[in-house]
Amino acid sequence: MKKLVVLIGLLLPSLAMAAGGHSVHLDKAHIDRTDQPSLQRGAQIFMNYCMGCHQTQYQRYQRTFEDLGVPLDLGQENLQVTGEKVGDYMKSAIPKESAAKWFGAPPPDLTLVARVRGADWLYTYFRSFYVDESRPFGVNNKVFPEVGMPHVLQELQGVPYDQHEERMIDGEMQSVYVGIKSDGSGMLSPDEYDAAVLDLVNYLVYLGEPSRLEAESIGRWVIVFVLVLFVFVYLLKKEYWRDVH
Repeated sequence: MKKLVVLIGLLLPSLAMAAGGHSVHLDKAHIDRTDQPSLQRGAQIFMNYCMGCHQTQYQRYQRTFEDLGVPLDLGQENLQVTGEKVGDYMKSAIPKESAAKWFGAPPPDLTLVARVRGADWLYTYFRSFYVDESRPFGVNNKVFPEVGMPHVLQELQGVPYDQHEERMIDGEMQSVYVGIKSDGSGMLSPDEYDAAVLDLVNYLVYLGEPSRLEAESIGRWVIVFVLVLFVFVYLLKKEYWRDVH
């Protein structure tokens, strides 16, 4: 019993980190895997702003183009940034040694990042960068403190600043974090940027389970088959047992 209590005590911190690992409220990401235009826009953002450092080495360009309804020749022309053939894996062009030198560690593969982190975490993360001159890249992140990467979407969002308000708490005036606000220099408005991030997250969720929609469709037909089979099995059972009773 004493060993069990000790084991639970050791596991609690790990469970807490797995459940969240942060104190920032996560905004809900209303993703839709069936929204092909959203997935196409998300793929375009990923190729333009993320593939320079990250990769999705377990996914092929051809599979992506076919699932997203993009003609292969059009996909190769506008979305394929590495590799020579449409069947190549989606790997980054940056050498791992150089990336480790520049960023302190090689940028992680993002094929399964949505399954590991969750859509809400990613949606909030991409919208939580803010200026921090003490950091090597001049930015920090509310969801991932001391993040070791630049704000690659700053061109779209603009320069983001964390906003605080003075509020009375327990009889004392305290500075309270209230959100991130852009300086308005980005290519997109705040609402447009949120929509673009949602498209990107939608695409990353797709990457984690490319066959999810197909599996769900097959699963529904399997359930229908089992129900029909049950009717025939029941009738067969009654026929076998009719003479016994």
